[in-house]
Amino acid sequence: MSKIKKWYKSIKDIIINPRRFFSKIVADGDIEESMLRAFIFGLIGGILVLSMHLIGGAEVTVSSVFSALVIVPVVAVALLFVGGGLMMLVSEITGGERDWEIAIKGLASIFFIYPVILVLNAAAFNCTSLWVVSIVGDAYVLFLFYNIALYCMHGRRGAVMMVVGVFAIFMITVYLTNYHVGWFLLKNTTAALSCLL
Repeated sequence: MSKIKKWYKSIKDIIINPRRFFSKIVADGDIEESMLRAFIFGLIGGILVLSMHLIGGAEVTVSSVFSALVIVPVVAVALLFVGGGLMMLVSEITGGERDWEIAIKGLASIFFIYPVILVLNAAAFNCTSLWVVSIVGDAYVLFLFYNIALYCMHGRRGAVMMVVGVFAIFMITVYLTNYHVGWFLLKNTTAALSCLL
């Protein structure tokens, strides 16, 4: 229960004052909590999406339950470590911290957004709603990434802005080309297919 309260407080702090929250992250050797946080939020996301499908009348299969309870949480942990590698690269470019644990902790703290994005993507009912959800979700993740790189990893502001700008240009390019269809298919196949009609 104390861990849940701690996570709730961290989510509130990130939303209200990300600068103050990320500036306080330090390496203390407790990387297991970061992995647990990613797994738990992944599990919550998987359960919520499965519940939405059931409410919508979808058939319950062994593969859908396995995906929600195992695959989605494991993918969340994998994303944590892939993101940690990316953050270390960004930190190297921007002159920030070279501490893997700080990078993992910073990223793990924003995993509350993972189930939110999964649910919003699953809730998209047509092409327009999928566009809105995708743009808002991706922009917010990029904003959080900027805050981690600047305040958690202590990168130089100008360099961080340049790197985040490159990521933003890449995202815009994806949205302005046909590559967005593949990105949408990963998020919500039914809504993405409506974009092709």
